[in-house]
Amino acid sequence: MKVYNTLTKKKEEFVPLVPGKVSMYVCGPTVYNLIHIGNARPMIVFDTARRYMEYKGYEVNYVSNFTDVDDKIIKKAMEEGVSADEISQRYIAECKKDMEGMNVKPATTHPLATREIDGMIEMISTLMEKGYAYAAEDGTVYFRTRKFSEYGKLSHKNLDDLRGGNRSLLVSGEEQKEDPLDFVLWKPKKEGEPFWNSPWCEGRPGWHIECSVMSKKYLGEEIDIHAGGEDLIFPHHENEIAQSECCNGKTFARYWLHNAFLNIDNRKMSKSLGNFFTVREISEKYDLQVLRFFMLSAHYRSPLNFSAELMEASKNGLERIINAVENLKFLIQNTPVKEMTGEEEKEAAALSEYAARFDAAMDDDFNTADAISVIFELVKYANTNVTEESSAAFAEAVKAQIEQLADVLGLIVEKKEEFLDADIEKLIEERQAARKEKNFARADEIRDILLKKGIVLKDTREGVKWERA
Repeated sequence: MKVYNTLTKKKEEFVPLVPGKVSMYVCGPTVYNLIHIGNARPMIVFDTARRYMEYKGYEVNYVSNFTDVDDKIIKKAMEEGVSADEISQRYIAECKKDMEGMNVKPATTHPLATREIDGMIEMISTLMEKGYAYAAEDGTVYFRTRKFSEYGKLSHKNLDDLRGGNRSLLVSGEEQKEDPLDFVLWKPKKEGEPFWNSPWCEGRPGWHIECSVMSKKYLGEEIDIHAGGEDLIFPHHENEIAQSECCNGKTFARYWLHNAFLNIDNRKMSKSLGNFFTVREISEKYDLQVLRFFMLSAHYRSPLNFSAELMEASKNGLERIINAVENLKFLIQNTPVKEMTGEEEKEAAALSEYAARFDAAMDDDFNTADAISVIFELVKYANTNVTEESSAAFAEAVKAQIEQLADVLGLIVEKKEEFLDADIEKLIEERQAARKEKNFARADEIRDILLKKGIVLKDTREGVKWERA
């Protein structure tokens, strides 16, 4: 298996620190709102990488955090007049719903930043003792960027170039820093913000320190893989490396994997441009398995353009696989011949060639696009070679091979009834009409139908409101 390492800018053979085991940290979302489809790409991509490694026999310890203290969370809490914890817990729950819809497996551990403050204070204290950090008069603690001679090795940025030509990358509050490139480890509280006691001041951690601490606690001082979106390479991941390696005296992560950006209609996703979509909004039009299929239809390091046309193409592609599996199920249940012929046994044995080509694609830096192409070849084979005259056992062998490879990609190829928002609204309109006609039996029947689908109705003064249970 070879993976592209952002650190070395080349593909390298993947060799874990401990044979048969993989330690993997993936930066998770900041939970102040529903996750958007940009968040979804690393979730799906690295969940698939994890699934493939497990399929190859590795025991994967997969850690992905939730950033549950942040300026955006605090701002949202103040707007609503609730605590920051209430906001973060609400959106962690919503994020997990979306992850389930995309068939993203729960991490081995989902640590929360606010539960790891003691560890952050301990790491900051160690960095200060070693001379890599210092406290300003107001209690802000900064990391001495220039003291780490390898700073910039992940992003391949030169410190002097950063200092001279990229002022937008510098952190505010330069007047009290020894160097404008120094970054914050701990900052004082502001009025109305959550805070924790520390040796320097009442306050909260900087963003970068949390991942260094949580990775160390749940995976160890040195890990196999650290992953995330390419927007995190600098400064977040660069700063993680500096903190972790200066504190622990060891290489932080051996392999750095980053997915490329997601664009919408060939433009960068942006709320101001009106081309910003949450995963929940997509779920109103498509099963989230379609979104997963779409995300895997391109190599993870290639920029991916999101559009209605491409989503429709993904829907059709996924349906092609699902329909093939459904046809095979029908043949298995209805064929009178149960056992394979000698020729079928040879054909069934040859199915392993598809698995070998699938593995070769995934071994080449998790090339899911080529892996999906192999599944399509297998679907074509099934549609052509498995007929009413085939045995049930042969049909089962072909079906099992398709399902196994699809499962490695996290694709559910079992047909399920779609129940989108438009379907719900239509039934609600029918229920309202039935009530006007005093056909209460039909109105109750529709309510029960919706309830079985997990849709809860609420009759209010403003009309009927509904929500998914």
